Amino acid sequence: MRTISNLFQNFSLASLADGLILALVAVFSICVHESCHGLMALALGDDTAKRMGRISLNPLHHVDWYGLVMMVIFKFGWAKGVPVNSSRFKNPKLGMALTALAGPVSNIILSFFGVVGYFATAYRGWESADGILYYVNLLFFYLAILNTGLAVFNLIPVPPLDGSKILAIVLPERAYRWLMRYERYGMLVLMVLLLTGVLDGPLITLRQGLLGVISILARPIAHLLAGI
Repeated sequence: MRTISNLFQNFSLASLADGLILALVAVFSICVHESCHGLMALALGDDTAKRMGRISLNPLHHVDWYGLVMMVIFKFGWAKGVPVNSSRFKNPKLGMALTALAGPVSNIILSFFGVVGYFATAYRGWESADGILYYVNLLFFYLAILNTGLAVFNLIPVPPLDGSKILAIVLPERAYRWLMRYERYGMLVLMVLLLTGVLDGPLITLRQGLLGVISILARPIAHLLAGI
């Protein structure tokens, strides 16, 4: 049976159906990621995202189409930022960090379900089956790969990614304000780093490392589901 690591190395769009499944998984993952930001903010006292309809699985509320294309092609992407009013939090710095962390955590959870589903269906022979069974297995594979990549990418500590907000917990206030001052240039810096391949090695290493840990935790559950 193929492993997640081997599949990642050989990953490519083999057909229109593959591409459709990949795009659907990407849109769903982005919607969950952004909605979890809004849900965490709501739990901490800020209902801005709820009032603006951003706690939703409707892709029109979240998807940045350029970010979606980048995600499908490069396996790293982004969506429209969820509006947050940190003044509504009892502890603004901690509240922003927890709100930011909710997105990547949701992707790690989705990746876990993806790995469980991939192994369970592979153990049942769906990996080598034809038709709908093969595509169910492929859906779980994409769910695991894309969400692991999305989690790792968003934890990069460069504005406006989630990692920069999480830094608030450990950075002195002066250093954090300096970092946020240049937030508008962050995406440009990221694009240059991605297009020049500077981040390829570190991101792939981190993604495969995280995927390896998730796979270790997921295999026993997959065994139970597959009746092994």
